[in-house]
Amino acid sequence: MYSHLEDYIYELYMKIGITKPSEMDMFLIAKLLGVVISYQNRAIRMENEIALNKGTIRSEWMMFGHEICHYLRHVGIQLVMNKLFVDLQEYQADYFAYHFCVPTFMLDKLDISCAEDIIKHFEVDYEFALRRLEMYENKQYTRSVSL
Repeated sequence: MYSHLEDYIYELYMKIGITKPSEMDMFLIAKLLGVVISYQNRAIRMENEIALNKGTIRSEWMMFGHEICHYLRHVGIQLVMNKLFVDLQEYQADYFAYHFCVPTFMLDKLDISCAEDIIKHFEVDYEFALRRLEMYENKQYTRSVSL
């Protein structure tokens, strides 16, 4: 059983025809979602543009996962928001990025036993992969206990 977020991401990827890790290209996904990627000194989302810091493929992919959450799920201008609401949106975007960059429905189809397996398939850095693996293993445990 998937969470609301996992269902959302599954449906999003199905809608744009992305079904396996090898199809997960940031520029293709941006195009399919109607988003323009640019590079600036600060990662930010403005209208349908996502500005990223120039970095490694992995760092840009993880930033994109964070910023695409703001594009898809958030409204408002953070510069005029209450700090607590900004903090909430940032927490949500970080959490979204883990599931967007390494979707559960794809993990379910792979033989994943360590962070390096996630890195190999999803082009994320080690700390990100380790945290995502922990989330996934906790989910697997919860699934087995509730059966």
